[in-house]
Amino acid sequence: MTARDVTASNGGNNGHAQSRVDLALIAEMIAPNVRVLDVGCGDGELLALLARTKNVDGRGIELSQEGVNACVSRGLSVVQGDADTDLRTYPDDAFDYVILSQTIQATRNPREVLQQMKRIGRRAVVSFPNFGNWRVRLQLLCSGRMPVTRTLGHAWYDTPNIHLCTVRDFVALCEEVDFNIDDAVSVSGNRARRVGRPGRIDNLLAEDAVLLLSRK
Repeated sequence: MTARDVTASNGGNNGHAQSRVDLALIAEMIAPNVRVLDVGCGDGELLALLARTKNVDGRGIELSQEGVNACVSRGLSVVQGDADTDLRTYPDDAFDYVILSQTIQATRNPREVLQQMKRIGRRAVVSFPNFGNWRVRLQLLCSGRMPVTRTLGHAWYDTPNIHLCTVRDFVALCEEVDFNIDDAVSVSGNRARRVGRPGRIDNLLAEDAVLLLSRK
């Protein structure tokens, strides 16, 4: 696929405090009238967007009671649960898409979570902050301390992100768990570039990445 610039609207799901360009990008990757599970759905912003624009049959799982309450107040079907343990309770092929938006880096076992997503959904969409971004590298090089950036806004001692990765790390993990990368978008600020399959340049420049995956 030829790389091109894409424009996305603001969002506010379960990730960092930036405009959440990735929510609109994820919505672009979802077909209409399908079954969707949003894992770590936060306050339900993405599920509400998908219901409004794609007429999906949406479900969500969220760890925080505050997030569940916010989703219920929107009229969304969301249960309280932990991605690391509760995805195992879903049957095979229960959904057309399983979404993990700005959440994989906060899971205890990202590989197992991806495997469960592959089992219960025919396709998956994952977005995450890129620890290989040049600003992160520069901060670490110059200060010798864990970087704090717009997309990684916590100090090392209070961050929910326990398994940070680079774009290249995630691509390698997809190969390990037999996921095809069908589409990918490199996000930097409010700019997004469709790249098909991420490479070294995306590993250096992307602040966030959004990938559409399918089973091999």
